[in-house]
Amino acid sequence: MMAYLFPGQGSQFPGMGLSLSTRKPETSRIFQQADELLGLPLTELMCHGTADDLRQTKVTQPAIFVYSVALARCMGDRFRPDAAAGHSLGEFSALTACGALSFEEGLQLVAARARAMQSACELTPGGMAAVIGLADEVVERVCASVQNGIVVPANYNCPGQVVVSGDAAAVAQACTLLKEAGARMTVTLEVGGAFHSPLMAPAADALKTAVEQARIAPPSCAIYQNVTALPTRDPEVIRENLLSQLTGAVRWTQSLNQMFADGITACLEVGPGTVLSGLVKKTNRAVGVESAVCTEIDE
Repeated sequence: MMAYLFPGQGSQFPGMGLSLSTRKPETSRIFQQADELLGLPLTELMCHGTADDLRQTKVTQPAIFVYSVALARCMGDRFRPDAAAGHSLGEFSALTACGALSFEEGLQLVAARARAMQSACELTPGGMAAVIGLADEVVERVCASVQNGIVVPANYNCPGQVVVSGDAAAVAQACTLLKEAGARMTVTLEVGGAFHSPLMAPAADALKTAVEQARIAPPSCAIYQNVTALPTRDPEVIRENLLSQLTGAVRWTQSLNQMFADGITACLEVGPGTVLSGLVKKTNRAVGVESAVCTEIDE
């Protein structure tokens, strides 16, 4: 059994649209639709934009979403996941590729999410840091002990790699305490805010109406959602979890382990880069993993 995995923010790269924007008629239409729906020259930015252009949240999130969905469409009849999951933003790609959302609805939700997150970042500045070399429960305990603000585990990426998120001062204090607790290293991330933490509550409020009004159908396979690490095909459960995701942790390690316990023996990363492939290898080396590459897909 194979799970298809869809990456999130951070997987973008300059020129990422060149291999897909004119690959097939259906992918050309996807890029054209994206430009029209967003009122943004997304295709141009994805093909010729700089790294700084692509780092803008309003560009990054739609760019990764469009790339991932276009790549899935390129696969045609060979797109047959037994299960799927997406890391943070990638959850929207997974839902769209698996038929729970139309491309138009998925892109509009992603764009609204990006705007809401950017506004929340401006309203309440925060930060994030990667913590390497500690067990999850140690990171959780240290975060809970910080007194001068909010800091929480935000991304459980793989065993020994957790990202914490919150008020900048609280994140800095947590990093000091985590090093004292034995972390091999802590790395401050260059992000605009405290994603997947309570500081994103304004973003969840701003996105609530859009998510509630979205037409969500049962996906073609079970989707393992970030906040629960459990599979579902229930549209109302999906809807609730999409909102909770903004302030809740991305339980990627737990999602992968649940997939493997449920019988998944191989994974295919569908999107730009190979970040998720690396996380699978660090979580369970017995599981086969590949990346879907546009140049390897037949015309």
